[in-house]
Amino acid sequence: MLNRLVCLALLPFALAACQGSNPYVASGKPIPPAPASAATTFDRSAYPNAPRDYGRYRSWGWRNGQLPSGTANADPAQLADAVSGALDQHGLRPAHNGQADLLVSADLRLERRLRQVRDYDYDPYYGGAPYGGIGYGGYRNGYGAYGSVPIVRTYQVEVMVVHIAFFDARDGQPVWSASAESGTDNDSPRDRESALRESVHKALNGYPPS
Repeated sequence: MLNRLVCLALLPFALAACQGSNPYVASGKPIPPAPASAATTFDRSAYPNAPRDYGRYRSWGWRNGQLPSGTANADPAQLADAVSGALDQHGLRPAHNGQADLLVSADLRLERRLRQVRDYDYDPYYGGAPYGGIGYGGYRNGYGAYGSVPIVRTYQVEVMVVHIAFFDARDGQPVWSASAESGTDNDSPRDRESALRESVHKALNGYPPS
């Protein structure tokens, strides 16, 4: 009973405290006006790039009108012929009157690679022979074991590295690029030309990107 009386006596003071002024007052500065150029400026970085339509690229020409660079083992004409043939297989035709959809650049360089081959040197067979018996056609139980030691051989090869890049003819933006390499164990012109064409076809296998 005493506790209830105490609570009733303190209630007016609690209500008075709740009705006091709030020390926290909302305040803020007004938002500054947008610059005058905001209505006409388009921020492309705020939006994802639209997917590129590779189907509209139907013709091509050499970028800056220059043939690709070659090497001492493959002249530019060989590389240009290999690229032209590979592009034709991808449905891209040489442009006429300079009206190309794609601008193409290509270069070739020779690099050296280290290759490793793991061989196994087998030891002689020890124990009884598993073949034999009476005559030449019979079998008999035998015993024995083979042992082998891995041998790693390292050798150096020369490879042709071809780099091909496409650029949009309208705005000069890069469209696609790839590199590929092929090696040849023979220095004959025929083998080098075959390796060159193989590198070009490998590089263009990924075009158009899926």
